[in-house]
Amino acid sequence: MGTPEFAAHQLDKLKDVHEVALVVTQPDRPSGRGYKLTPPPVKVVAEKAGIPVIQPDKVNTPEVIAKLEEIAPEAIVVVAFGQLIPKAILEMPRYGCINLHGSLLPKYRGAAPIQRAIMNGEKVTGLTTMLMDEGWDTGDMLLTVEVPIDLEDTAGSLHDKLMEKGPDLLLETLQGLATGAIVPKMQNHAEATYAPKMTAEDRFVDWHRNALVVYNHLRALLPWPGVKFILDGKRVSLNSIELTDVSANGAEPGSIVEVTGDYFTVACLDFCLRFYDIKPDGSRLLTVRDFLNGYSLNVGDILLSVQTDNR
Repeated sequence: MGTPEFAAHQLDKLKDVHEVALVVTQPDRPSGRGYKLTPPPVKVVAEKAGIPVIQPDKVNTPEVIAKLEEIAPEAIVVVAFGQLIPKAILEMPRYGCINLHGSLLPKYRGAAPIQRAIMNGEKVTGLTTMLMDEGWDTGDMLLTVEVPIDLEDTAGSLHDKLMEKGPDLLLETLQGLATGAIVPKMQNHAEATYAPKMTAEDRFVDWHRNALVVYNHLRALLPWPGVKFILDGKRVSLNSIELTDVSANGAEPGSIVEVTGDYFTVACLDFCLRFYDIKPDGSRLLTVRDFLNGYSLNVGDILLSVQTDNR
């Protein structure tokens, strides 16, 4: 059971070792500029491998439960599926419903563990396999693996690091459950923290904070939902960000303090951040040099944060 690229990568590796009798994923959704109906990445992998696929709006239906009972799975692997699994399914497989979660539980339970870990300045995160229960990420833990968060990591690059680590952890977990080598461990619920889904409000960037805090916030937004600002009345996106030791020297937070042919520098409360590219709305991503050929970028200009924008 899974939906996005992260889950598709796990399926692609698991199918080479175990018999995957069925894939359950979300329905096809409109995507892209033309809102073309697009299958989830998990469905693409499954169909290429000849694995049967079902795409229910809800798994908590008699039809889905009957289908699973017919298969009688020994285990159900759940990765970024996006639906709550009912008790009838949780109790069905011999070895349980095994979830791969993108944090070191009990920290960062919830929908956005990768983004929230970066936003909070964590230096280490990881993956946890657990036996699912009826709560959100509250089940007994099986195995974990740590993954460092580099200062240059964005949510996108950390996503890929965790995605690559997942298959080995899942295969080790399935093997350990089958042999009885793994003893499930209850989470310490008192130490739980939460990683709620990213919202439009998370796009708001408060420049009146230390540069490291702003930097962590910005890289947690890349590549989605994106770093967007209003500059001289125009909507722009920024993608390449660098933390510097250049003092803001009392400049207005959010103001541009330096413009060169290669980058521009923006003041935070204490130090500055540097940006190497810029994308005007409706245009392609440009280097700062190319941007300056057709647009103005001046010392003293203010980057105004965009908060509510679904584009």
